[in-house]
Amino acid sequence: MKKYLSIWLLGVMAWACAGTAYAEGAIDDAVKRGTLRVGMDPTYMPFEMTNKRGEIIGFEVDVLKAMAKAMGVKLELVSTGLDGIIPALLTGKFDLIGSGLTLTQERNLRINFSEPFIVVGQTLLIRKELADTVKSYKDLNSPDYRLTSKFGTTGELVAKKLIAKAQYHGYDNEPEAVLDVVNGKADAFIYDSPYNVVAMEKLGNGKLVYLDQPFTYEPLAFGLKKGDHDSLNWINNFLHQIREDGTYERIHNKWFKSTTWLKEME
Repeated sequence: MKKYLSIWLLGVMAWACAGTAYAEGAIDDAVKRGTLRVGMDPTYMPFEMTNKRGEIIGFEVDVLKAMAKAMGVKLELVSTGLDGIIPALLTGKFDLIGSGLTLTQERNLRINFSEPFIVVGQTLLIRKELADTVKSYKDLNSPDYRLTSKFGTTGELVAKKLIAKAQYHGYDNEPEAVLDVVNGKADAFIYDSPYNVVAMEKLGNGKLVYLDQPFTYEPLAFGLKKGDHDSLNWINNFLHQIREDGTYERIHNKWFKSTTWLKEME
């Protein structure tokens, strides 16, 4: 009997050790390392972008700085193209994704998401000449129109799903796509509302009209590997904390209630 009891106890101890090892997730690793590594494509104003001094700044960057401070670690931003950012996370190149990533069901099959830190929606920048004929995305659903956005974004997905009859040509970055409309080569640019507000002022050159009514619901969240529940718990509690103590409001107002930061981009 003692023999079987000993075997059973060894089995329980092994299971407990395995469970403890499994619980070691991205946040635990970052604390031990002293650095939180975040994958980011720094091209999405005003969430993450590179200023004229070569520094990555933005709303989401400041949220991540507050996160790293709460963990007592340094923040390391790993510049990664959006189209390869999920594979890079899965192969361990960084701890989490913080790149204005929309929580979609397709992406959620591959990775876990935190609670959203902001909700945005797709909006349109159209050629000024179309102001009287195009009032919503539905008016663009014709082969007569040419749409553009950034490859790999929900703007591209929405164009191909909701405005499928129109022609589509994407770009590797947002400014090129916007300038396609400014220069009359495309009729409309589809992208998240916060970016379009900035692009209208920075790139519009008086040749665009902003249709500011979002026509999609897009929660943005941090992405982590599947099964990392301890890290999700910590990040979600962090988001609750900064919303209640005023940190989130301060950061939000800095980037969305003011455009003084645009001077850093010139």
